[in-house]
Amino acid sequence: MKLEGRTALVTGASKGIGRAIALAFGREGAAVAVTGRTASELDSLKSEIEAAGGRATTIVADLSERAAVEQVHAAATAAFGDIDILVNNAGMGSSQNLKPVIDFDDAFWDTMLFVNLTAPYLLCKKVLPAMVAKGRGRVINVSSINGKIGALHGAAYAASKHGLLGLTRTMAIELTGKGVTTNAICPGPVATQMNDRRIQADAKRLGKPLAELEKGLTLLGRRLVPDEIAPLAVYLASDDSSGMTGQAINVDGGVLMTG
Repeated sequence: MKLEGRTALVTGASKGIGRAIALAFGREGAAVAVTGRTASELDSLKSEIEAAGGRATTIVADLSERAAVEQVHAAATAAFGDIDILVNNAGMGSSQNLKPVIDFDDAFWDTMLFVNLTAPYLLCKKVLPAMVAKGRGRVINVSSINGKIGALHGAAYAASKHGLLGLTRTMAIELTGKGVTTNAICPGPVATQMNDRRIQADAKRLGKPLAELEKGLTLLGRRLVPDEIAPLAVYLASDDSSGMTGQAINVDGGVLMTG
């Protein structure tokens, strides 16, 4: 029960990595506010967390809308009080509009940068004052290995994830000595609906069978699964990680072997 007595807010929790993190937090004793766009998926997650002995509240919201940031924070704090752990996981993937920069859709660029970067920034501004006042807090930003390398036909995705690492590191500097740490998780290919669409598009572009492409994505010969990301989030949210801040940690099956 590494997170007993803590309150957590996990965005993009209705499926994939966010769902796995929220479940892991609940099992470790945290009260978890989960947000996403699909009520039925959030209700199912809440039931699973409660069945594991945890507490949860659901917040249906679309973080592509600026007003949703205030809505999410207000609902989470109304349910559980000040947030001790913020996980900025909600995001859009590159597969929704794969184009080179010269042909990139400007409106899509604006939307993706808002969801993947501006919304996390705004949520950090909401939760950090209480964390600083209490002298303890954890911010975990779910970036990507594409926060460190480019993404073919995914300029907005790569730019937003690079930006999220810059935000993470800047906050780490600014929060020195205040008991609040900020770190990022950089997953490689993970078997989620979002990544399914990307590798399907890549397989079509390359003329390769999907199974063949998937085997070559990592040194493990497979994609990762969300449950392989969640334990790192638990560690970063716990007191065990008190000596770590400003880090961007790869969980990628060996795709990148440098920082």
